[in-house]
Amino acid sequence: MSRILKNSLLCLVGSAILAFGLCHVHAMSSVTEGGVLGLTLWLYHTFSLSPALTSLLLNAACYLFGLRVLGLSFIGYSAVAGGGFSLFYFLFDLLPPVFGALSAHPLLAALLGALFVGVGVGLCVVAGGAPSGDDALAMSLAAKTKRDIRIFYLISDLLVLALSLTYIPITRILYSLLTVILSGQIIGLVQHLANNKSR
Repeated sequence: MSRILKNSLLCLVGSAILAFGLCHVHAMSSVTEGGVLGLTLWLYHTFSLSPALTSLLLNAACYLFGLRVLGLSFIGYSAVAGGGFSLFYFLFDLLPPVFGALSAHPLLAALLGALFVGVGVGLCVVAGGAPSGDDALAMSLAAKTKRDIRIFYLISDLLVLALSLTYIPITRILYSLLTVILSGQIIGLVQHLANNKSR
């Protein structure tokens, strides 16, 4: 199997796992994520700027930075991961809720959500693609500085969640904080395991 096909399939598997987690865990529990998604929601609540516009601009800026740092193949794999995510989310949204009423169990939702996001995004990162703008930014900064990707996920997520305190109750922020810290660590762990395996 060619490297391009293998990485593309890995992006699709990762984006399917991510889409399932966001559709059947996060969307059902009101436990949010950080990054670009959280920032667009903060901009909406603070300045009444449409997430349709701000997500487009923020994601485009992150992908352009990624193109500059990581190259053209990064954009190709990111297109597969992002397109796969949209397709799989649409398909998973047709299913009835898999885990029932998760909003009554925010701790379970935070843990499950972190697992799906961490493994899903981690597989896309290993393949060289980013399903969203904040993943592109974290990958680019990690490559440019030669630092662990987990640091950049943690910093961006903490900043966005701190801003989100202006409109989200503290209890939901705490569960969201747990899920973003864990998902960022899982992404880094998946990348670390893949790097060790390839040596």
